[in-house]
Amino acid sequence: MDDHYPKRVADYTQASLVMLFVNLLWIFVALWSLFGIGPVLILAAVLNHLISRLERLRRRKRG
Repeated sequence: MDDHYPKRVADYTQASLVMLFVNLLWIFVALWSLFGIGPVLILAAVLNHLISRLERLRRRKRG
């Protein structure tokens, strides 16, 4: 009964990052075509700020 441990799984980090890039790209293109470059730049700046805050928060928790 003790030999039913989960097996090692594949690392899908690279594939996830590629799909994140593809999704952000089409969202940015759609926003650009609908509203112009301004909202795209604002959204990019907001996402950059949120990622930076997340990084700082994770660093604090690590010690």
